[in-house]
Amino acid sequence: MAHPTPLVISNINTALNDSNWDALVIVGQSFDSGLTDELLEEIAKLAEVDKRIGKSEVSFVSDSVKQGRVVLAPTGPLNRYFDDVRRYFDAAKSAAKSLLEMGSVKPLLVVLGNEDVKYQNATVVSYLGFCQTFWQPLEAREALGDSIEPVGLMGLVGENVDAAEASAIANGQYVARDLCGTEPERMAPPRFAEYCVEEFEGTNVEVSVIDDMAKLESEFPLLWSVARASIEVERHQPRVIRLEYTPKGNIEKTLMLVGKGIVYDTGGADLKVGGHMAGMSRDKGGAAAVAGFMKAVSELAPIGVKVVAEIAAVRNSIGAEAFVADEIITGHSGIRVRIGNTDAEGRLVMADLLSKLREEALDEVNPTLFTVATLTGHAARAVGPYTALVENGAAKAANVGSKMVEMGDLIADPCEVSLSRREDYDFVAPKTKADDLLSSNNGASAVTARGHQFPLAFLAIVSGLDKHDIDSEQPLPYVHVDIAGSGIDGGDWQHGKPSAAPVSALIKTFIG
Repeated sequence: MAHPTPLVISNINTALNDSNWDALVIVGQSFDSGLTDELLEEIAKLAEVDKRIGKSEVSFVSDSVKQGRVVLAPTGPLNRYFDDVRRYFDAAKSAAKSLLEMGSVKPLLVVLGNEDVKYQNATVVSYLGFCQTFWQPLEAREALGDSIEPVGLMGLVGENVDAAEASAIANGQYVARDLCGTEPERMAPPRFAEYCVEEFEGTNVEVSVIDDMAKLESEFPLLWSVARASIEVERHQPRVIRLEYTPKGNIEKTLMLVGKGIVYDTGGADLKVGGHMAGMSRDKGGAAAVAGFMKAVSELAPIGVKVVAEIAAVRNSIGAEAFVADEIITGHSGIRVRIGNTDAEGRLVMADLLSKLREEALDEVNPTLFTVATLTGHAARAVGPYTALVENGAAKAANVGSKMVEMGDLIADPCEVSLSRREDYDFVAPKTKADDLLSSNNGASAVTARGHQFPLAFLAIVSGLDKHDIDSEQPLPYVHVDIAGSGIDGGDWQHGKPSAAPVSALIKTFIG
């Protein structure tokens, strides 16, 4: 179970004369420089009779390179202000599919770079595009065998390619795709926890799992309310999973993440209807990304950075025990929450975990907190295929979101920042003295004004983080990360491959 291992070769002549590779893929905007004279001459002659060269993907057999088979994968335009490194990612994904169809198992990748700084990671990004195509779902591997992922080694030609970082990111993305993209029984909460235990066994990440129902009920009351209807089915019972990496030596900063792991979202009593339930096994994408991030952290073993991640693995089932709108539930922080809609369950399962991490953060070194979730359809409506970041005041002052945007753009994991406003706090304010906080309205987030912004206000208040914002004596930066629009490649929630967003953006921003 792994991505193709990257082997970096600094000299292009050495690479093209190595017959151990069985196919050559060249990714670039054009193919008239950066290669050996013999290969350039061959491509030029081919272009005279094939006008697709440089415009669409082309494969041919060549005697000028030892690999024999050559795939030219054009990126399209790179010079416009809105072009970005995803053009390399997309071209590589397409080329990888062609390689699989032609039977290649040891491809060599040459990326013809661009001097613009925004393409500085073009080779690594192209490699990650290959990995996206090569990954096959866990259930498929278990049913058909590991041979359905035939590529175990890839050559990367380049002088300044960090193979260790590329491999770590790819490994993290692999874990994230496995956990997100697996059907609800195979990755029910107990099995989600088992996967994490097995994945981190013998590593520098400590894993602990809370599986005691009495403890979950008493310590995580909001999570428990969502899980109530699933308790009677043992294989669906909830889990809280903690992953912790502590570096050797001094700690300079601490990252604390909570992942939404709704392994299946029926909507609960506010049932999803009209076909909208299909694909809701992927509602655990936030938790999957958090686990994937921890996998990459484990491999990179950064100095000076402590990372704590907690995952709420829960099934939002229906049944006689299901929680319903209008209930008032007191969370870990003591805040009384009135339930507005049982289909807004993701914020509830993260709330108690975030409250606990808030308490821990007060004793940590330079902490920054995150919630990562496929939370709202509004995020997909508002920012499309991008990861939506909503910051509290302390995070905004520290430029956390803008740093993620900058680094995400460089590694083909783009994000956009949305501001948190006073209207968001007004939206979740109590309507009576019977409660302290409203979890949501009773309409779909996609048609609710500021539907992906107001959840940060809810999470800040319910966790007690609102008492640790920029105006407090001990401010705690907090970013809510909504991947509802970015979590699945192409937006097909039932059949599309998980994108593993925002694993690479987090790594490049805080670890790389």
